[in-house]
Amino acid sequence: MEYTPTIGLEIHVELKTKTKMFCDCPNDPDEKHPNVNICPVCLGYPGTLPVANKLAIEYVLKTGFALECENPRISKFDRKNYFYPDLPKGYQISQYDMPLCQNGKINMGANEVRIRRIHLEEDTGKLLHTPDGKSSLIDFNRAGVPLMELVTEPDMHSAREVKDFAQELQLIFRYIGVSDANMEKGQMRCEANISIGKVLEDGSIELGTKVEIKNLNSFKTVEKGVEYEIIRQSKVLEEGKEVAQETRGWDEKDQKTFSQRMKESAHDYRYFPEPDLPSLDLSDKNYFDLGKIKASLPELPAQKRVRLAQEFGLGEKSVEFFAQNKDFSDYLEQAISEIETETQERFAAIKIASNYLISDVAGILKEKMLPIKELLMKPEDFAELIHLILKDEISSKIAKQVLLEMISTGEDPSHIVDRLGIEQMDNEEDLIKFIEEAIKENPQPVEDFKNGREAALQFLIGQIMAKTKGRANPAKLKDLLNKKIYSQN
Repeated sequence: MEYTPTIGLEIHVELKTKTKMFCDCPNDPDEKHPNVNICPVCLGYPGTLPVANKLAIEYVLKTGFALECENPRISKFDRKNYFYPDLPKGYQISQYDMPLCQNGKINMGANEVRIRRIHLEEDTGKLLHTPDGKSSLIDFNRAGVPLMELVTEPDMHSAREVKDFAQELQLIFRYIGVSDANMEKGQMRCEANISIGKVLEDGSIELGTKVEIKNLNSFKTVEKGVEYEIIRQSKVLEEGKEVAQETRGWDEKDQKTFSQRMKESAHDYRYFPEPDLPSLDLSDKNYFDLGKIKASLPELPAQKRVRLAQEFGLGEKSVEFFAQNKDFSDYLEQAISEIETETQERFAAIKIASNYLISDVAGILKEKMLPIKELLMKPEDFAELIHLILKDEISSKIAKQVLLEMISTGEDPSHIVDRLGIEQMDNEEDLIKFIEEAIKENPQPVEDFKNGREAALQFLIGQIMAKTKGRANPAKLKDLLNKKIYSQN
């Protein structure tokens, strides 16, 4: 029997607001001291009243526009009732039947993933378990943090699709500035709903029992968890058994899912409208200017990929690097804007600049553990370096040396070349001296080149470049070396 997995995701994202969802406590994910960013409101003390964070609502609406969602005229908050030690109120303020956004989509190459809904709620606290496993401590700093939940339709059919989709979402959240979505910090958490169904004669898929995997906290565990569950459910069906509808967790040590509890239904939470918060009229411009929110959207990753390929002539791998690393893309564009060249030279400059950024600059910053925003080398100085390379005024070897100095000191390339005395050598008389030395010291490669072996010429050029410490003009050197060799009897 042929089975096909059908997968949907629920993704929780902590929004990057200054304060929490329903009070003015700081929203600080980096706070290390437990239970300092708390107040009677976020702890659910009797008599306290919540006040909705307007910016958090606007961030959800902004996300909805980025994902081509529809907005209802009226939205509201609801109480989701359940008990858990890190839920201080004994209920969670969330949204049930009237979310802020619905019916969106993301195009993932040939596949389209539909967005069922995006709603807003408050986060819970955090449980910290003692090493002996006998006790648990609760940190309520996170309780009440604005939490956006995005629910997809079951449009994915492999672990790789799920991982790629989650990574694209993270990129979108960062581009539009609503969240850092750092999975290692818990700012983005994924839950996968997986069912294995039969492929019917007409090609459609008969959906099976849905199993949820909770709190997958890295892209690696998202992919591995989904892969494992697909295999596990397939084996259950092949044995003639039924897959239980349940919630499962991911065991990082054993690399497998494990049963946590039977899956709850919506009625288990006893939703009812939040009595302490009014409904949201999204059509009232006095509160939410949807046109302004939509207009504030920046260029999105998919749009950037198309533009970089068309306007910059970059290859697929380079395009993806700059799409994934927006700060590098911004730096490249600032640098290129400083270079005034003809069209063909502009593409050459872009290629040189992108190659240096992707390999040399990215490698150095990774080694130094620095973001590109803290780079001392200014885009306009980097543009000058590219111009020197493009005009063949410095060799690639010298360029790398200058680049290191620019990154270390922030000095412009012309001053570095003058200070270190590494300007390019293109005086014919000086070059001829080195050429004659190389020919005298390497008679066999000279003969090899005369006999048609091009590699021998490159060897001789390498010898001369070493003698000049990379300062010789490569183009002029090659021309003079050719003439000198063939002028010999």
